[in-house]
Amino acid sequence: MNHFPESQLLALPAVARGPLSPELLHGMDAYWRAANYLSVGQLYLYDNPLLKRPLELSDVKPLIVGHWGTTPGQNFIYVHLNRVIKKFDLDLFYVAGPGHGGPALVGNTYLEGTYSEIYPDVSQDEAGLKKLFTQFSFPGGISSHVAPTTPGSIHEGGELGYSLSHAFGAAFDNPGLIVACVIGDGEAETGPLATSWQSTKFLNPVSDGAVLPILHLNGYKISNPTVLARIEEEELGQFLRGCGWDPRFVEGDDPDEMHQLMAGTLDEAIGTIRHIQDTARTTGDATRPRWPMIVLKSPKGWTGPKVVDGLQIEGTFRSHQVPLLVDADHPDHVAQLESWMRSYKPEELFDVGGRLRPDLAELAPRGDRRMGANPHTNGGGLLRDLHMPDFRVHAVTVPAPGAVDAQDTLVLGEFLRDVVSLNDEHRNFRIFGPDETLSNFLGAVFEETSRQWDAKALAGDEFLAPAGRVLDSMLSEHQCEGWLEGYLLTGRHGLFNCYEAFIHIVDSMFNQHAKWLKVTSQLPWRRNIASLNYLLTSHVWQQDHNGFTHQDPGFLDHVVNKKAGVVRVYLPPDANCLLSVMDHCLRSKQYVNVVVAGKRAMPQWLSMEAAAVHCTEGIGIWEWASNDEGGEPDVVLACCGDTPTLEVLAAVSILRTHLPSLKIRVVNVVDLMRLEPPTEHPHGLSDRDYDSLFTTDKHIIFAFHGYPWLIHRLTYRRTNRNLHVRGYNEEGTITTAFDMRVQNRLDRFHLVQDVIDRLPQLGATGDYLKQEMRHKLVEHSHYIAKHGQDMPEIRNWTWTP
Repeated sequence: MNHFPESQLLALPAVARGPLSPELLHGMDAYWRAANYLSVGQLYLYDNPLLKRPLELSDVKPLIVGHWGTTPGQNFIYVHLNRVIKKFDLDLFYVAGPGHGGPALVGNTYLEGTYSEIYPDVSQDEAGLKKLFTQFSFPGGISSHVAPTTPGSIHEGGELGYSLSHAFGAAFDNPGLIVACVIGDGEAETGPLATSWQSTKFLNPVSDGAVLPILHLNGYKISNPTVLARIEEEELGQFLRGCGWDPRFVEGDDPDEMHQLMAGTLDEAIGTIRHIQDTARTTGDATRPRWPMIVLKSPKGWTGPKVVDGLQIEGTFRSHQVPLLVDADHPDHVAQLESWMRSYKPEELFDVGGRLRPDLAELAPRGDRRMGANPHTNGGGLLRDLHMPDFRVHAVTVPAPGAVDAQDTLVLGEFLRDVVSLNDEHRNFRIFGPDETLSNFLGAVFEETSRQWDAKALAGDEFLAPAGRVLDSMLSEHQCEGWLEGYLLTGRHGLFNCYEAFIHIVDSMFNQHAKWLKVTSQLPWRRNIASLNYLLTSHVWQQDHNGFTHQDPGFLDHVVNKKAGVVRVYLPPDANCLLSVMDHCLRSKQYVNVVVAGKRAMPQWLSMEAAAVHCTEGIGIWEWASNDEGGEPDVVLACCGDTPTLEVLAAVSILRTHLPSLKIRVVNVVDLMRLEPPTEHPHGLSDRDYDSLFTTDKHIIFAFHGYPWLIHRLTYRRTNRNLHVRGYNEEGTITTAFDMRVQNRLDRFHLVQDVIDRLPQLGATGDYLKQEMRHKLVEHSHYIAKHGQDMPEIRNWTWTP
């Protein structure tokens, strides 16, 4: 590499005499050009990757799909992060937030060598370049956004809004880590991203790592300007400072000037981060600092075609996707594409065999310091099993079914407290939730830990401290989900507790994480991570006081849409079953586990020994509630969920009192996926086992926690078509707990009537009992209207077989 003479160096503009030497400036610009060249090649080329001959239309993919606009800016950032990693020996990786920036991350991990190590067929030569280019947005290839297949990624770039919360989740409990989070200015308009700027209030400079946001302000979305690019710099600065950041602005379009500006700004930002951390860790003072961030303002589609067919491209929305159509209808564009690609001077970047020149390759970090190889980005490799307490220690003593009441999540809270305690020194377990840990009766955890909170604390606040194992002080389901996902993806464990109705807020985030798990399970180089565990409580049948807005069990329907290899759904009927289920979920890997449990005092049905067996099996006949042993049942009463279980057993009690000769089988379901055939889900029952529980021809009255049609959907392949499901039917208001069940016809009186309707052989005895049930429903309605609470026989009911 040529050295600039001293006279030339002195003649350079002041900005060009920044922290980069002329040699390093030249090298970094060349590396950036190489990344841009690879990015364009991925978008367009099918063959002729080094342009060793004039470009022809046959060298171009028949269908060009991808996004260019954000890519050169992300390449620019990557080369600059490489420099500071080497200069400061940083443990740092890159979260790519802008949509469809796949060419940048794929190209840069290829240049640093990580990509070829993971995918040896994409080799560091001309054949590898051809493979790299061809596979992009090509059948059987890779996507146009940063995906699980991309080395160094913990963030799926297909859906926008979650990059910064993922970055913070990765930084928690990783004191040596810096997460550089590149945020697109379109992405910055999403609700989750707009809220995630507040995450600094939860970052402890002593025990956590750092997040360095880089807001990539290139001005446009698909066809519209971005809001943050159209406000004054002063207003943008005020907004970011108001969120607690200390922004630094890097703006321009001249490459040499921008390289020097970015290098100086990054050096300053890294220096500030280190100073903040060193001061906090020396003094123990975790007072919230103003963390640095960078606003990078560069043209959209930087270095791409400036004008095509008389229209401005660079610096406009037209560069967002494919800036240049190259096909049989635009034959003259072949030459324009070749000119664009040759502007990067590939002959100066790659040797004749297609390998990046050694002096340029030296600019990338080595080994695990490469961002594509950072161990945190393949978190399963860092994952250590939790130290688990014996859940049986927390068992509720159940001398007989229904003999005692307990609050299921209150019992679980003590178990989670012990999980926190046993893993505190390892700092690899956290509980997340939107201000609901106490409301969901998990408050026992605060006997061992605090809520992590680094904003101002006042006298009278409870359980707030700069460090803690609970993150529930932000009323944003999006942030809790994003933090937890980032935490899991970098090799730790966690639990998200939430009101059942409002978990829908993160439906789409769940989608993306489930897809991530599905894809990574098929990648041998990706290591399994801890499961994403949801505890849904304050559920639909315990929201009578909050009314219709708080009543929705539909997350279960949403979850079971996903691949059977990923999702698991559990509805334990009592506290001992909940303990057994949660112990299993916290030990598991590579799943999404959804557990639905109540917090109100409810009858307890199973001893711990019986609960452990029942939960292991996932489904079973409750012999103690049934009376058909030794013969065929007349009817099967099935239940899934704590409240349906209560109502089924109450209905059974009525039936056995008034119709003692009726043979009833009670089946309880804990693991919802047991209802599916094994061809549909690995937990599914064989047809023979299913029939042994539900019979092949008897009527099944099934009381379900959620929407009835979900049970029909799971069982539609089964032999027995006499299935009648009762569940939530979108009926609810401010009422009593039992009236919620009545309004949805899940109550004991409606269940008894349903049994009678299905069994005409009951004759007049059944007719009279059915009339009595109608009378009870009228009596109930009058009573609650007068007294504002349920009838004593409902409130004080106990199981009597």
